[in-house]
Amino acid sequence: MSCFRRILQFIRAVTARVTVDDGKYISTHLNAEQQKLFFAMSVVDQAHSLRTAYKIERLIIEDKRGVDREFLIRCALLHDVGRKAGDLTIAGKIFVVLITSLAPNFADKMEINGNRALYVYHHHAELGAQEIQRIGLFKEAKIIAKHHAPPKPDDPLELKLLRIADNGS
Repeated sequence: MSCFRRILQFIRAVTARVTVDDGKYISTHLNAEQQKLFFAMSVVDQAHSLRTAYKIERLIIEDKRGVDREFLIRCALLHDVGRKAGDLTIAGKIFVVLITSLAPNFADKMEINGNRALYVYHHHAELGAQEIQRIGLFKEAKIIAKHHAPPKPDDPLELKLLRIADNGS
């Protein structure tokens, strides 16, 4: 990821907020049980997930292949629920990104030795999929579990769109 994108990520993180209109959007697309998972994330991740959902809306309009809009919005809003508030602070994320980029072998050793921030950073997609399965969203869990996995030619369109929206948010 470019230095500019990392700086933009940082600015978005320190200015993150969820507005009243965002709250209405969330309640339109997530039921009470799903909202519990959403609001268990940090405000930074909530704001990122909202940007991802809004980007999904634009991608669906541009992509005329007929995807399930509500399904994809739900996936976008819930794709990072594996990172709960407190798991990965802004400072923790900066540390994780730097250590993973600059010293990947050392980062691997730290993760193996129980560094929670590194573990959550690297495994939040699978952790989130487990949480989502617990509330019966099995189809969404399949997509969310793979949103950071290397792309494959036979990936479903929904997964491809989620990746595009996630990377651009």
